[in-house]
Amino acid sequence: MVDNPPRGMPRVLARLTYADVAGAVGFLESAFGFSERPDARVVDADGRVALTELDVFDSCIMLGAEGAHGLASPVSLGGTTQALIVYVDGIDAHYQRARAGGADIVSDPADQFWGDRRYEARDPEGHCWSFHEHLRDVSPEEMAKALAGLGFDK
Repeated sequence: MVDNPPRGMPRVLARLTYADVAGAVGFLESAFGFSERPDARVVDADGRVALTELDVFDSCIMLGAEGAHGLASPVSLGGTTQALIVYVDGIDAHYQRARAGGADIVSDPADQFWGDRRYEARDPEGHCWSFHEHLRDVSPEEMAKALAGLGFDK
């Protein structure tokens, strides 16, 4: 019997579309510390990377070229339709690496009422990345109070 999902794969796998998959791999490895999975790269007849997988700490994401399944990169669409949340250790050092690696920083690291510290960045093709580090647990009462202060109690 085979493993389902295949060994080393999560049950939910995000697939991001890029106009330049090889360029995206280089950026994501350099700026965010991800790593391409060995032997995952699929190259098309023109020598372009059509599909690959990246290890993102204990998870995996798939990168694919535009066109397949009618998908397009945010740079081609002129907008972003989703964001990925990635939990990291040492958020401030991760932020510095992303900034030095050329990430478009959307928001600087800041503590959030739900107990995370986070920053947001966009990659060169416009995908939104929200990086978090969980710093403290928040009680249901504290969460309710914080949400009420934001107008979520109406």
